[in-house]
Order: sequence, then structure tokens, then C-alpha cells
Amino acid sequence: MEQVDFLSAFDKQNSDIDTAVWTNVQPLAARLRPKSFDEYVGQKHLLAPGKLLRRAVEADRFSSIILSGPPGVGKTSLAEIIANSTNSEFVRLSGVTSSVADIRREVANAVTRLQLHSKRTILFVDEIHRFNKSQQDSLLPDVENGNIRLIGATTHNPVFYVVGALLSRSLVFQLEPLSEDDIRTLLERAITNPKAWSDGLVQVDDDAIDFLATACEGDARRALNALELAVSTTPVNADGTIHITIATAHESIQRKIASYGDDGHYDTASAFIKSMRGSDPDAAIYYLAKMLNAGEDIRFIARRIVIFASEDIGNADPRALTLAVSAMQGVDFVGLPEARIILAQAVTYCATAPKSNASYMAINKALEDVEKNRIQPIPYALRDPHSAGGKENQHGKGYIYPHDTGGFAVQDYMSVPVKYYNIPGKGIGYEMKIKERLDYFDSLRKQGVKNE
Repeated sequence: MEQVDFLSAFDKQNSDIDTAVWTNVQPLAARLRPKSFDEYVGQKHLLAPGKLLRRAVEADRFSSIILSGPPGVGKTSLAEIIANSTNSEFVRLSGVTSSVADIRREVANAVTRLQLHSKRTILFVDEIHRFNKSQQDSLLPDVENGNIRLIGATTHNPVFYVVGALLSRSLVFQLEPLSEDDIRTLLERAITNPKAWSDGLVQVDDDAIDFLATACEGDARRALNALELAVSTTPVNADGTIHITIATAHESIQRKIASYGDDGHYDTASAFIKSMRGSDPDAAIYYLAKMLNAGEDIRFIARRIVIFASEDIGNADPRALTLAVSAMQGVDFVGLPEARIILAQAVTYCATAPKSNASYMAINKALEDVEKNRIQPIPYALRDPHSAGGKENQHGKGYIYPHDTGGFAVQDYMSVPVKYYNIPGKGIGYEMKIKERLDYFDSLRKQGVKNE
């Protein structure tokens, strides 16, 4: 198909496209921001009829709202829609650039607006987690007395990044990544929306839309930015249209990257560990791949595998810890991309190894006893006879050296015997042999055998 220069074709055909759209500094995602709940796409768990957030907005019964979720899921758009739905003035501050002075200025304006025009103000703070404690605390009095209605947006878990006093006065809602169908809907709307391009100007192949809907990982802004880049860098055809193929879509979004904010980090690491614990190597490898794709520190992954080898496998397969430590050393020595192979070997071994948390439970119970109960005195036979005053106090007297008695001796090692290392049933993996040995030792103790 013949290609022609974009601007000349634009002029020759005297198109009715709004040229301001092409020169507008606003990104496509900002130009197409929804104005009502009917235009809003996604978050049905919050905005479907009858859901709490929808009811609170429609009844105009809320004082403060915290919206958390990954980038590009509609937090700012939702805040603007809430302002429109409640006939409130919408004022936006940034947690990155705004100061306490900015907050006080906007609060003063809100008070004046309420007194003179009886109009309430929604103060939207984007990235509210960037506000320090004093900045967040400065919002409290005016939230409480109704001078402002606060809507805070954050990509972080608000439990950890928003002060408790503000959190307790807020309705907190978690926004989720958009589904592929949601993204597809947004892209199809954008293609014909006059705020973007004239109807019929942009033609996008179905497989290109499908690719963008998948590759953007639920981030609407990323999908729309990729579409805008594809359109603005593709020459106009002789018939005055711009044709976007899947090849163009691939170039525009470049690389698919997993969504991985703070919660993504912790949630993915949790799923990774639980998949290994559940003996599912396929799921464990998937979460390993997700972490690697998102740029997770390979040493963090290796450390988690080392901990897992002791916490969840333990003596059921003592080789797991050796392998995990070797993997940690190998990863640090080799680096990416080959380190992924070392990690994959360690992960699949740990996922398929027999599992036991007996050692983990043993140390936890022992620590609990040490911290909460009276410390047991050490039996005299076990004390050091070489310490100051050791001989005078008969330290070490009566100690039986187990190597002199076949590797086992019946004697008291604690003043009050307590069992911490409990292997359930007959044991799993190598702990079956350990259980047999422990049962044998117990039988000797019951017999009072001194030498075996």
C-alpha cells in the first residue's frame, strides 16, 4: 500500500480532524478520561450497582476515601467522577511536589468556597504515600470538621503508608488491574473517539488490539500510550487512514513487563513460597519467572530459597539446604541471565522435596519458652569444669562422655525435660530414619540403659 507524508496528506485532504488533538500536550489517556460512572471501565467489585463505594457516592455520604491499586487502573479518573457526581470542586495536589503550605492554601480556598457558594471541595492527593507524617497529620482537622473531603490515591498498601488516624477516618478501597476485556473496550473506544482521532482515521487490526490488551498487564494508561505512539509514528496511507498492525503494536509497547509494585513484590514472593511449600513446581517456576521479569533482586530470591530449605524441608531432605546455599553462591557469582537456570534448579528441587517444618516449629517453641518462662538451670554435669570456680562447684561431675558408651548415654540434659523436636507420624523423607533413631533412644532411656 502506498505511503505518503503524514502532514502533506493531512493538508491535501482537508480533513476535519481537530489539529489541536495532534499538538495537545495532554497524553491520550488524559484526554479520554471518563466523566461519569457510565463511561468508567473496570472496578465492578466497587462500582457495580449496590456496591459500597457506588452507594456512598450516590448518597453523598462520605468524608474521606483512600484508593489504592497499581498504576493505570483509574484512581484519578474515579476521584474526578466522584467530584462530578457530588457537585464538588475538584482540587488536585501531588504527594511528590506539594507542601504543607499548599495544603493550607487549598483548605483556606475550600472554606471560602463553602461559605460563599455552599459548594464542597474534594481535595485529591495523588501518591499520598509520599506525604510524610506531618503532612498527612495536617489534613486531619479539616477532614474531621468537614472543610474538605479527602480522596487519597496510592500505589502502596495504605496500611503501611497512611497514618493510622487518617486511615481510621477513611473508607479504603483496593482497585484491581483491569481485565483484558476492559482494556480492549478502552482501546476500541479510543479508536473512534473524536477527542482522539476522527472516526475512520485510525484502523487497528484485531490481533493488535488483543496484543495490547494482554501486554499492558491491566494498565489502561500504558495501553493507551502505546496506541497513541503507534498512531503518531505511523505514516498516513494514500486513502487518508492510519493502519496499525500487530507488528506496529509490538514496537510501540516494546517489552511486556509484569505489574510489580510494593504489594506485587510481597504478594508474588508469598505465592512463590507457598507454591514450593505446596509441592507445585510449575506454579513456583511461574512466580520465579514473574519476579525475574519484574527485575526482582536475584539475591533476594536466593535468600528466600535458602530459608525455605530449612523452614519447610528441614531434615526431611537435608540436601535441600546444601543445594540452596550452593545456588545462592552460584547466583552471586554468575549473575543474570544464566542465574535464572541455577534458581530454577533450586526451586524445582525444593518444590518436589519431602516437606517438614519440625525444626522450624522446634526453635519457635523453644524461643517462646525462653522468653516467657523461667530459664532452666543447666545441670551440673553439663557445666564447664574449666570456668572460674568450676571445679570448686563440681561443674562437670558425673558427666558421661557418649563416645565412651557407643555414642549414646542416658543422662539429664535439661533440668525439666521438654520435647521440642516432634516428628509427626512415622516421619517424611529422611526424617523417617531420624524418627526411628529417636524412638530407639527413648526406649533406652526408659530402660535406664547407661551403655549401649
